[in-house]
Amino acid sequence: MSYMIIIFIMKSCTERGASAGYVLRRNPGWANFLTFAGNSIFRMSYHRYFLRLAYDGTRFHGWQRQPNASTVQQTLEEAMSMMLRIPVQLTGAGRTDTGVHADEFYAHFELLNPLDKTAFEKLVFRLNGYLGGEIVLFEIFPVAFDAHARFSAISRTYRYCIALVMDPFRRDYTHFIHGQLDREIMNAGAALIMGYHDFTSFSKVDTDTMTNICAITHARWEQEGSELVFTITADRFLRNMVRAIAGTLLALGKGRISLEDLKQIIESKNRSNAGDSAPAKGLTLHRIIYPEDIRRSFPAPGRL
Repeated sequence: MSYMIIIFIMKSCTERGASAGYVLRRNPGWANFLTFAGNSIFRMSYHRYFLRLAYDGTRFHGWQRQPNASTVQQTLEEAMSMMLRIPVQLTGAGRTDTGVHADEFYAHFELLNPLDKTAFEKLVFRLNGYLGGEIVLFEIFPVAFDAHARFSAISRTYRYCIALVMDPFRRDYTHFIHGQLDREIMNAGAALIMGYHDFTSFSKVDTDTMTNICAITHARWEQEGSELVFTITADRFLRNMVRAIAGTLLALGKGRISLEDLKQIIESKNRSNAGDSAPAKGLTLHRIIYPEDIRRSFPAPGRL
């Protein structure tokens, strides 16, 4: 119905000798309607899917496409476009820095012609064989069209791993520190951080974010074998935030700063006052939580 009204408006413009642009400028209500109708047609025509994956970030320059650099997004988009024989554009759950890993990551994309569950299972199998193990796909599933890999997420959890003993098999996934760390005071610092919401002091400067407000719901250091692991959960994270917090808490654990210093660092809202960012290789995006009703059922094969 919306499509027919759009055709009628454009036809009327032509018959009266006026351009469509002129008519829409003189009638903003029509312009609003056409925007709404166009979005509705797009929603009816395309089908949105979530892709759940993990990746070893060692040789990648993060998730997001960059000129003259190998990224997870580019590698995956090119592989999917080749196998589906159509251009595929992925929108990720967020950025990860160069060298950062992901145990769980989500991205969404759209297809004009829907595929059934079996077809996607075959696609996942083929992609995993092609990608060589650095990127692993777990599943592709349909979602509501307004579901968004980044903005629909309820929470994200990161883990930062410190190696207390050198391990050649974990060197790309941990940051080795020689000497003692005071875990008790580091956890006191983590608890202090949870009491704040403005994390400007732990964010990269000149970013495109509208706000530096985040709600941290969990932050704690735990001993796991020969590693000390920092787990932090929040509704959102700023660029470089987890590495900056980890680096500052490590300075606290080494006795270089006090809890009062940490409080002043946070309240200063100045990145230069915080500690150095911990190396990227020790950081892993561990989990992303979405609303339970975000997933949709696959259509029956005969109804495609």
